[in-house]
Amino acid sequence: MTIAVRPRPALRFRGRSFLALVLAPEVPLRDWLEDLDAVSERSPGFFSGRPIIADVSNLKPSKSELKFLLAAFKMRNIRIVGLEGAAPENVEPDMPPQITGGKPAGEIDIHEGSENAAAAATPAAHSPADDKTLMIEGSVRSGQSILHPEGDVTVLGSVASGAEIVAGGSIHVYGALRGRAIAGCTGNSRARIFCRKFEAELIAIDGLYKTADDLGSKFHGQPIQVNLDGDSIILQTLD
Repeated sequence: MTIAVRPRPALRFRGRSFLALVLAPEVPLRDWLEDLDAVSERSPGFFSGRPIIADVSNLKPSKSELKFLLAAFKMRNIRIVGLEGAAPENVEPDMPPQITGGKPAGEIDIHEGSENAAAAATPAAHSPADDKTLMIEGSVRSGQSILHPEGDVTVLGSVASGAEIVAGGSIHVYGALRGRAIAGCTGNSRARIFCRKFEAELIAIDGLYKTADDLGSKFHGQPIQVNLDGDSIILQTLD
């Protein structure tokens, strides 16, 4: 009698890349945390559910200082999934692990930042010639996040309050921009933000940001473009 033995399938390992935000605290730490609180207050939920890497290279913290920093993040509901730049002897087993070898976000093949984004914001068909531009036909609803680090994002509708667009290149909004627009997220200081009606909660290019409170009412409701001039965010009305 012959018994057939079915071979066990081979164990498979698959690589997958995820885009994480990096927070790099600076001294004086108290002032830096106050600025962090200001961002969270003006844009509630900005850090919610996001994987965050804490780059402590500038601080060079002792073990006790590192514990204090991690506790400060925890109090603010900021989820730290890894550390960069910490001395190995100061990282205890219950702390987030040391992470090395990070690559620029532009090498990560991600087109949307949330699973439900496609429900109301569907990318249009496009040819290989414009693969680096993500086009959203329609509007982006509150609570949705569109993440496209490979290039520009164009929204044919509006971006609602509480919604977010994050692009490696420029952001073009043909309707009203009421949510958050973060351009040049992979270090592109030449990126710009364009919109037909400016009512943004937050705008950022290459890590520099301004909130609605910082911007005042001068450009509210107007068609504008945003660009960087050195370390300054410049707003101009579109003719």
